[in-house]
Amino acid sequence: MSRRFSLLPALIGAAMLAFAGAASAQSQGAVEASFQQWLAAKVVPDAKKAGVSQGTLNAALAGLTLDWKLPDLAPPGAPKGREEPQRQAEFSGPARYFNEAKLAGLTTAGRARTQQWSKTLAAIEKRYGVPASILVAIWGRESGYGAAKIPYPAIRTLATEAFMGARKASFYPELIAALQILEGDHIPLSEMRSSWAGALGQPQFMPTKYLTTAVDFDGDGRRDIWESVPDVLASIANYLKQNGWEPGVGWGVEVVLPAGVACSLEGPDQGKPLAQWEAMGIRTVDGKPLAGRNGKRIGHLMMPAGRHGPAFIVSKNFYILKTYNNSDLYALFIGHLGDRIRGGGAIRGTWDDVGGFKRSDVRAMQERLTARGVDVGNVDGLVGYKTRIAIGEWQQANGRADTCFPDAALLKAIR
Repeated sequence: MSRRFSLLPALIGAAMLAFAGAASAQSQGAVEASFQQWLAAKVVPDAKKAGVSQGTLNAALAGLTLDWKLPDLAPPGAPKGREEPQRQAEFSGPARYFNEAKLAGLTTAGRARTQQWSKTLAAIEKRYGVPASILVAIWGRESGYGAAKIPYPAIRTLATEAFMGARKASFYPELIAALQILEGDHIPLSEMRSSWAGALGQPQFMPTKYLTTAVDFDGDGRRDIWESVPDVLASIANYLKQNGWEPGVGWGVEVVLPAGVACSLEGPDQGKPLAQWEAMGIRTVDGKPLAGRNGKRIGHLMMPAGRHGPAFIVSKNFYILKTYNNSDLYALFIGHLGDRIRGGGAIRGTWDDVGGFKRSDVRAMQERLTARGVDVGNVDGLVGYKTRIAIGEWQQANGRADTCFPDAALLKAIR
């Protein structure tokens, strides 16, 4: 859901080089001319059908040109089927995601923002049932509590991606939605800024999500997720509520996993009552019983680095956080940062130094396993929970100690 808006200079440079040759096959001038024809023949009629007035279209599209500096472009003439860029050439392990200095800074700032906006956060939590600490954590992660720059004109960015992006089909509805926002939400064109991937404002909502989720909590008649902190926080809360957030339930807790409990029991499809996990010997890192007062509540084992990192038992709400950004590490970061904003401490388990392989190495292993009928999730080179489970089950079947996480040698060995 969410899009990171760090520019990734190396990626952008590589992307520009990748389509520089394509531009020679069809000049930029010719592409720009085709773009104008596309706007007139397709975008304008479709936007009008969606309720966008001619006046709004005139203002939004006047003088509009393509942004050739965006990453992940596939302009006319570019070779098809090119491999997705490896945004991280050498995999360095999940530990990098939990940089302590960054977490400490976000924690300190988050506590200050929680105090500053305490009344607003209390009113939002009462209405939507989402804890203030979770809302502040997402706010901090997405935009540094509003301090991060959101530099791109949203219409130009979305129009470029919808016309010649590598994933243009997914961006076209977002362009139409952005024009609808201009029509109905009283957001000036100059203020509608986005990330390079078209995500809007401090919560980093894609336009279609803005239309269904953004909230005017300060009552000024605008759903202003760029400047209004009450609108930002309430919109995040509304998003989580719409996706099924369960009030009064924590996201999860760090645990100690006994050696005899298979790490391949991880994931949202293998939930068990907390009392059952406890009977298997799992305890919190403080040594406290896991079940507490509700042993029937379902929990899920979550180990983003397999046995090379900390283990957690998480609730349904952890997976609601994943709807915001479909990443175990993201959801864990938000849950953990929220705990720290409320006064909690650092993660107790250690992250091993794992890595030394590329995303393409993981993808090749996933392809081999998929050919054998193994469910690895998406064949995308990412070490998601289904890939971790598949690795653990392969290790067990081949008489190896289960780690549920790859290394360079293991990626080659798994057949």
